[in-house]
Amino acid sequence: MAGLEPPGQPAHRQAHPEDSRPVAVITGTTHGIGRVSALELARAGRRVVMLCRDIPAAQDVRAGILAQVPGAAVEVVGCDLASLESVRAAAAAVRAAHPVIQLLINNAGIVSTRRRRSAEGYELTFATNHLGPFLLTQLLRDALVPGARIINISSRVHYRGRLELAPGGADLAAITGGAGRYRSVAAYARSKLANVLHTFALARRLAQRGISANCLHPGVVATHLLPGWLNAVRPLFKRVILSPEQGARTTLYLALSREAGDVTGRYYDEHLQPQPAAAAALDLDLQERLWELSSRWTGLGEARE
Repeated sequence: MAGLEPPGQPAHRQAHPEDSRPVAVITGTTHGIGRVSALELARAGRRVVMLCRDIPAAQDVRAGILAQVPGAAVEVVGCDLASLESVRAAAAAVRAAHPVIQLLINNAGIVSTRRRRSAEGYELTFATNHLGPFLLTQLLRDALVPGARIINISSRVHYRGRLELAPGGADLAAITGGAGRYRSVAAYARSKLANVLHTFALARRLAQRGISANCLHPGVVATHLLPGWLNAVRPLFKRVILSPEQGARTTLYLALSREAGDVTGRYYDEHLQPQPAAAAALDLDLQERLWELSSRWTGLGEARE
């Protein structure tokens, strides 16, 4: 990944060779762009903390990174984003080991082709793609230092997303389709719209602390997540299936380039270019309602500024 330069490190960090490595927390590294991103972050001298549901697979990825990057610092923490209890445990483990974090990448995501429920009973795609990352980010927020970056992986399909959030309402089952017909495309688009709304709300809240928050569309990437219903949304894309290495380019640009460290609250495409987000994602009232309700749904109580 030529041309990517590491952001500056906080001055108060100790100079010990291991401890001085900036900490990069990333979810979902057992496949695709997450796996590539973890490898390249290790190459760039980051201490990579991989949050994964499949521990054996994550350990295999770790071994592969260590084989390719001698001396790399790579850790595995168990985390199932579909379980808020698991997210809390993972966040506590990360905070205990790393009181200072320079990078958080919410990369993991799913596409459920049928209606399923999370551990707390929420619609699975929304729970995994939005509620889990929302809670994780909130629990790690205080560890993020000035100059830190948050990157949320969204999708161009967020343009099709719909979120009807009545002020003060909290019936997530109704919001995510209730007992009606389940549509995987609509569920995925809804969760990706939530990612962009979350990013923009984060950017506003963290700007005064010098922490950036951006989101991106990685492209249509050839991974195990490529859904069978892709043809239904293919007109949104350029009919190009990218390799995981190509799909990880924008993530790594936002994570490592100097110029990206000065940008916040933007949505990027797979070509490293900022693009206009969907009109719904720019709705400040919708951003705030989602923030408030997500705080309730994840058990955080009142919305935290």
